[in-house]
Amino acid sequence: MCFTMKKTPALQNTLIYSDGACSGNPGPGGWGAIIIKPEGTVQELGGGELGTTNNRMELTGAIMALREVAAESRPVEFYTDSTYVIRGITQWIWGWRKRGWKNAQGEDVLNRDLWEALGRLISARKKDSAVVWHYVRGHRGTAGNERCDEIAVAYSKKKWVDLYHGPLLQYSVPVYDLPEDEPLPEMKPRAEKVAPYSYLSLVHGEVWRHRDWPSCERRVKGQPNAKFKKAMGPEDESAILTEWNVPSTVTIRENK
Repeated sequence: MCFTMKKTPALQNTLIYSDGACSGNPGPGGWGAIIIKPEGTVQELGGGELGTTNNRMELTGAIMALREVAAESRPVEFYTDSTYVIRGITQWIWGWRKRGWKNAQGEDVLNRDLWEALGRLISARKKDSAVVWHYVRGHRGTAGNERCDEIAVAYSKKKWVDLYHGPLLQYSVPVYDLPEDEPLPEMKPRAEKVAPYSYLSLVHGEVWRHRDWPSCERRVKGQPNAKFKKAMGPEDESAILTEWNVPSTVTIRENK
């Protein structure tokens, strides 16, 4: 992949990369960010959560990085591989606010708490210190993006990470080797939602069938070693029981 050196961020603006990762989605997750300042300093950031999603980690990485430079009065060049973050903060958020944080389908906007936090950070910046968003494809060799992914994945796996904070000249990641800007990928048509057939829960060896998620959640919440899963049909239920090593002769209790 061919890279070009972009002098504008290096000489005048703060440069930020961020990324998020999640195992299971939802599951244990992590985020990573790198802040490079024109004065010649680099700061790596990172963190993790036990139960989260990839999108929440992408948003958290962006929020935590922008909080670090909230008091600065110069522009920020922000590089991320998350089309969700870029489209959300540059396009969708205006409609969400007008509709009382409902999406175009009238549903509650997911991750509203994080979108509001990111929106406040962006709104607080003056025109001459705006954030310029750049899309970079993930896992394509962009050094800053790859390092953020490494940090995020490590935190999602509860591994110790040696976060760098010091002079740019001593930083081993070539963060100013930037790819040419490219447009965001086209959005895929929204797939029609199919309602689940059931939700199965396994608590203390007893399997229940629930017709909605809230009743399933109430049963498993706070229960040690509880298992739960969405099923799209009878065959799916059988596969889940097999996965859980539950004999096919076990009677599933109905919980409506």
